[in-house]
Amino acid sequence: MILPGQTVGILGGGQLGRFLSIEARLMGLKTVVLDPTPGSPAGQVCDRQIVAPVDDAKAALELALLCDVVTLEWELIPAPVLEAIEAVKPLFPSSKVIRLIQDRLTQKDFLHKHGFPQTPYAEVSNATELKKAAKKVGYPCILKRRTHGYDGKGQYRLKSAKDLPGAAATLQAPCVLEAMVDFQREVSVITAFGQDGQSRAFPLAENVHRNGILHSTVAPAGIPIPQSDPVFALADKIGRALGHVGVMAVEMFQKKDGSILVNEIAPRVHNSGHYTLGACATSQFEQHLRAVCALPMGSTAIDGPSVMINLLGELWAGGEPRWKELIGHPYVKLFLYGKAKPAPGRKMGHFLFLGEHPDGPLLEAERLYSRLVPAALVQS
Repeated sequence: MILPGQTVGILGGGQLGRFLSIEARLMGLKTVVLDPTPGSPAGQVCDRQIVAPVDDAKAALELALLCDVVTLEWELIPAPVLEAIEAVKPLFPSSKVIRLIQDRLTQKDFLHKHGFPQTPYAEVSNATELKKAAKKVGYPCILKRRTHGYDGKGQYRLKSAKDLPGAAATLQAPCVLEAMVDFQREVSVITAFGQDGQSRAFPLAENVHRNGILHSTVAPAGIPIPQSDPVFALADKIGRALGHVGVMAVEMFQKKDGSILVNEIAPRVHNSGHYTLGACATSQFEQHLRAVCALPMGSTAIDGPSVMINLLGELWAGGEPRWKELIGHPYVKLFLYGKAKPAPGRKMGHFLFLGEHPDGPLLEAERLYSRLVPAALVQS
């Protein structure tokens, strides 16, 4: 066990690393963060920040030697860097898991190998392969870069063959083509896996995306228990097949016939699990630390309905958002990430609406959000 007074290393100093560092401090643990930005979100609250890129093997080794266990907030770290850390200190999740997940193609091949349900897909490297793949998976479909594609970046949607020429920019890197899903809802399962094989899942969450970026998460999701049990079981099987340790998010589509397809695996704490910070007995960040430190799992019980809404850089277009609309509300918790410069699409913070409301918690949360943002953004 890693106990109070010992040190956890975190590769990445963004908002996920920030919350890991805060929860670690509450648990009596120290943290060292590796991030290239001085005064990064995590760097503002950790015990020490090493200022260097997360793919700097020398800096990563320096971090490892200062710590008792190492984890990460971002899976796109070169496997050789992770293997160098593993040679000297425990690393969770392992380089084996990260190597498999960080490439969309190897991730999808893993799902296919184990018989986990997913949408049809094909490997694509050039325009000729794209044309053939589109005939195979069918229109509409979406082209995604195999690595470094997130929050809608590195992606291109094709409604018909007329859209093929527009894919040239995306095809500058190896890609995967996926058939688009006519889904009823998108859900995510946040599950923690311990070193002893124990696992514990948080309540099922329902997500809404705007322009490829997560906008809101509602928990618990509006799925009856008989339909949600297979969803939890699927996420648990995936984590065990991977040999994962720590928190893992599995994003899934529920089709109109009730069946489930796996969309994506994130081997780390996740944006759609932010609701756990105020709604659950144990947050996903504390649970992740418990898992990688070989500590007993905490309760994932939820106090009541919760809504998380992301706050993107667009909110600052006309100046500082009107925070009093949130701060003055008794059922709202505001979280800002300490990022210096807002930019369109950049996650600057989020807020939680906790509890019941006559019109429903999601509608009330959206009302509060609309009072912060420019009218043009609300209408989009």
